Amino acid sequence: MRKVGKDIPHPGIDSTQDETMFRYHKYYQWVCFMLFFQATLFYAPRWLWRMWEGGKIQALMMDLDIGLLGEAEKKQKKKLLVDYLTSSWKTHDWYAGRYLICEVLAFCNVIGQLFLLNRFFDGEFINYGLEMIHFMNTDPEDRIDPMIRIFPRVTKCRFHKYGPSAVLERHDALCLMPLNIINEKIYIFLWFWFIILSVMSGFVLIFHAVLFACPPVRVYVLGMRYRFAHMENLHTLVRKGSFGDWFLIYMLGQNVDAMIFKELVVELAKKITSEPKEGL
Repeated sequence: MRKVGKDIPHPGIDSTQDETMFRYHKYYQWVCFMLFFQATLFYAPRWLWRMWEGGKIQALMMDLDIGLLGEAEKKQKKKLLVDYLTSSWKTHDWYAGRYLICEVLAFCNVIGQLFLLNRFFDGEFINYGLEMIHFMNTDPEDRIDPMIRIFPRVTKCRFHKYGPSAVLERHDALCLMPLNIINEKIYIFLWFWFIILSVMSGFVLIFHAVLFACPPVRVYVLGMRYRFAHMENLHTLVRKGSFGDWFLIYMLGQNVDAMIFKELVVELAKKITSEPKEGL
């Protein structure tokens, strides 16, 4: 291996004239545009969910997230909410389905961006983080920084211009690329962040698949998340409702005062048991 300062002036730069060994770095000037495009892709699933959700949870809350409500006002709003949930029972599957679609899109977005950046960086991004880990564990005398290879800070430039007699002259020089000092840090962070997001998103999708397939798990999740609610009432809601009903109740529980939510679950369980709709 050639030593820097003795055999070559900088890593990746030597006196070879074989153009098949040349590597052209053109992507560094498009990094800011790529980051903006990536941010747009990440925001797309959130924007889609906000459009589909349409403020439904906010409308159903009716200020029930505030525990210090007057008794008469609280009773009236709980009755309105229970009546709505009872009349629309088993009609919320598409609402939950849209949320799951957005989660799948978020997962596909992370995986897709890994391969998009790999294509953008000429096949160097997929193993970028692994090479950095290997670099940190290698003898300093033998290791080559992968960040310098992908984002060179010094590179060889060739300038062509016409001389006094209209003859094309070529000037060979070293060019500094200080912006790549920032770019290399941005993308090593993004590599680890994408890996973490893809793993976490994958676990979330698996977890929701289990929830969809196993109603007892839905009861357990509600019981763990909302300890004030009675398990018997939660069993009733899950047994007599669909996945969409469970999802809507779970979302309401995250936004409604805990004690009000407990009373809401009791009243809803009694109502759907005493006044079953057709098909229940």
